[in-house]
Order: sequence, then C-alpha cells, then structure tokens
Amino acid sequence: MNQPNEVPLEITVQEVAQRLRDPSPERSFVLLDVREPDEYETAKIEGSRLIPMGELRQRLSELEPHRDDAIVVHCHHGGRSLQVTEALRAAGFTHVQNMAGGIDQWSQQVDPDVPRY
Repeated sequence: MNQPNEVPLEITVQEVAQRLRDPSPERSFVLLDVREPDEYETAKIEGSRLIPMGELRQRLSELEPHRDDAIVVHCHHGGRSLQVTEALRAAGFTHVQNMAGGIDQWSQQVDPDVPRY
C-alpha cells in the first residue's frame, strides 16, 4: 500500500514519453536503464543512463546525488527494472518508479524507431 507521499510503483511508457517531452524542472527525472551493455547498444531511449542490474550495488554511489529526485527504471520487459525499483526504494530512494513493459513496450507504443529484440 502506498504511503501518502509515495509515488506509484509503476509508470506507463506513455507517461514517461510525456515527461520527456515536458522539460520543466518539476517534471525532470533520471531515466535509468538496467539492461546489459549489448542490449543498450541494440536499442536505447535517448537520455537514458546505463547501470546494468548486476552492477547496481557497486555503482549505487552514482545515484546518490539523485536520492530525492524522480527516477524511472526500465529494462527489456519490466522484470529486472521492477526488482531494481524495489531495491532502490528499500535503500531509501523515495521517488523511484518502474516503467511497465520496458523498452519493448516503448518500441511498440511510443517510438517505433527504437528496435525490438
């Protein structure tokens, strides 16, 4: 159950696309890609930041400056990113959301120029 100030666990690809189109400071966020480097090279969302799921623990300090910022996590279909979203929330990051459906759904519903694999 969500706490009063807690953001929903998941966000849709359409909501992420809208936030990327609206550059206002109150809607800014970190788009965190937790796939592997070869997946990132195959297909990526412009402006996303790659920290593979397996490297998260060692690289958590890179996200520390964004502890109180909005972070949207994505992967291929949404499974790995959901695990990372829950891990970041457990580590005290308060505004973390999983992009439901991952980059595959992004390719189908938002930007068909992003290759599917």
